Amino acid sequence: MTTAKQLPSPAMEQALRQSGVPDISNLVRIYAEHIGTTRQLAGHTVRNYVNDLVPFVEYLDELKVEELSTVDRLFLRGYLASLISNGFSRSSVSRKLSALKSFFKFLRHSSVIELDHTELMTAPKKEKKLPAIASSYEIDRLVEEPDTNTDAGIRDRAILELLYGAGLRVSEAYAIDITDIDLGIREVRVVGKGSKPRIVLFGKSASTWIENYLTNVRPKFASRLSDTALWMNQSGGRLSTRSIQRIVKKYALAAGLDPDFHTHSLRHSFATHLLDGGADLRVVQDLLGHSSPATTQIYTHVSAEQSRTVYLGAHPRANRSASSTKSARRNLQKSNEPS
Repeated sequence: MTTAKQLPSPAMEQALRQSGVPDISNLVRIYAEHIGTTRQLAGHTVRNYVNDLVPFVEYLDELKVEELSTVDRLFLRGYLASLISNGFSRSSVSRKLSALKSFFKFLRHSSVIELDHTELMTAPKKEKKLPAIASSYEIDRLVEEPDTNTDAGIRDRAILELLYGAGLRVSEAYAIDITDIDLGIREVRVVGKGSKPRIVLFGKSASTWIENYLTNVRPKFASRLSDTALWMNQSGGRLSTRSIQRIVKKYALAAGLDPDFHTHSLRHSFATHLLDGGADLRVVQDLLGHSSPATTQIYTHVSAEQSRTVYLGAHPRANRSASSTKSARRNLQKSNEPS
């Protein structure tokens, strides 16, 4: 094997400099080049795969392992346990195991090792994490944040209204063309995951702001080189997904929302608010473009959790124990006794 080029991960470079495993540096570099060229993974994906191997290289060094061929199931189970004890979430552990499986598959195909024990390893079950959502009051604050006295502000308001009003993924909003949207019946055609097209609905507020944008702003942004994109930047090109994400983050922070609020939080909020309003789960599934109702089911948990929080905070007997009720009754009886 020939030596490969510099890695896209400074953390891995440091780990390799400290490693005592023979040829590990060369193997990781060739692996990174392999997944970037043969598998044609994007640069940031290659970096993520390599970064996820850093704890493994460090663990090899910690246990003074000198041959990758000695890595067996017992060693791998110890490695996964060390990740959990070091505070990595189960989803992070699963991702690191996936990267390790990819690396060892490469090693076996390259005849560096004879047996790949990672094939028998299973990832820990992921904890169910409820998606973060905003209240309807917080959504109002968010969409009212753009300065609609400016062209960019009108565009940004229209984007926020549509993202929340239709529950779109950022990739779906980015790809919308003018011909995909019908303001008369308030529908837009989008292409979701797996290149599956669907028709989604949006309300009067989104329709009003989109019409304002199309009438008064987009013609100013459009140029000779413009395509049919609905959302344009001020240079006349299609607004990128990264730009849409930055727009949402900018106004979320300005509105005082959770710092972790992002474009997908609008989609989570859309689904939860529909269920809170009595929408049927199957209808919400269709609007979101989920192929399975199980994917949509998580929003019923969010809705139930919200209901519980509201109940516990509002109902006068929600947090009162039976003993405290009896005590209150005795006190009331004593106060009514003649003195």
